[in-house]
Amino acid sequence: MNTDNTLLNAVIGAVATFALSFVPFSPVLGGAIAGYLEGGETGDGLRVGAISGAIASLPAAGALLLLLAFVPFAPDVGVALGGAFLVFLVIAMAIGYFVALSALGGVIGSYLNEENASSDGAAP
Repeated sequence: MNTDNTLLNAVIGAVATFALSFVPFSPVLGGAIAGYLEGGETGDGLRVGAISGAIASLPAAGALLLLLAFVPFAPDVGVALGGAFLVFLVIAMAIGYFVALSALGGVIGSYLNEENASSDGAAP
């Protein structure tokens, strides 16, 4: 396990997630890149993928938090509280989407790294 580069690998995976955001399920791809770079066991890939997803979810969560600026202009207190609750629910779902799919990608990436390493050592 290469623990001194875990954060760097997670950031690279998060940047890849953001760059590939036009592709459906881009967090899986970003997590796979982070997991492949991390190497090691599938648990290491799961961890670095989840970290990558958490980092990648920050811009989406920030954009959704901007919606809270409009909540105080609601005509009723109940509507304002309901709107704030809805925004927080959507933010939690977005973070869960990024973290879960990136963790899955991290497991896939670490598995691919492990398979690549085992096939490099095998005689043809």
